[in-house]
Amino acid sequence: MLNKYARAFFTRVLTPFAAFLLRRGVSPDAVTLVGTVGVMAGALVFFPRGEFFWGTIVITAFVFSDLVDGNMARQAGISSRWGAFLDSTLDRVADGAVFGGFALWYAGTGDNNVLCAVSIFCLASGQVVSYTKARGESIGLPVAVNGLVERAERLVISLVAAGLAGLGAFGVPGIGILLPIALWVVAVGSAVTLGQRVVTVRREAAEADAAARADGPSDGRSGKPSDGPSGADSGRRGSEAAS
Repeated sequence: MLNKYARAFFTRVLTPFAAFLLRRGVSPDAVTLVGTVGVMAGALVFFPRGEFFWGTIVITAFVFSDLVDGNMARQAGISSRWGAFLDSTLDRVADGAVFGGFALWYAGTGDNNVLCAVSIFCLASGQVVSYTKARGESIGLPVAVNGLVERAERLVISLVAAGLAGLGAFGVPGIGILLPIALWVVAVGSAVTLGQRVVTVRREAAEADAAARADGPSDGRSGKPSDGPSGADSGRRGSEAAS
């Protein structure tokens, strides 16, 4: 839902800013790199110290680079496989930093091993959820499912909760409970999404194998990713479907 509506809205809003950066000679790759560094700094500098409000503000300021770089590439007509690869790869790095920051807090001053483990699960499951779609597409399957909790939902739920929980430092009582609740929601939602994608890939693989047998002998089945174009190589800048 967020990919379909929120992304389109913010893309329109950020189009003038993307055009401004292009006129100043800034490249989409530079925006991608700066955005990732900014997210990592906000997550790994502020979150481990329990400064969730300011960390969320910094991360939010940089996370929109994920929309700006793609917008710039489309306006300049330079969308490329390299751009899509770089953007998707650095998205995983940024996501890891966010949940890694939560894990460091709960492993240290936050002193809660259970929530530390939940944060690590959110980190790992988010990576695997993205991998299942990319791996399925690399073997020629459409992976026609998004799932309950994609990257946009994971970030919004986690960052909104973290930002609100950070208001506890300004004297707002009882609001710190929002972050643990959000982490559990993301963990469960990611597990459900992973299950949805695995079931979909299994069904699509069975259908593809059945169709191949019906068509006659083939070159055999390969467990390796194909060398040719696939759904993962969309040619677009960034992950427009934010897996």
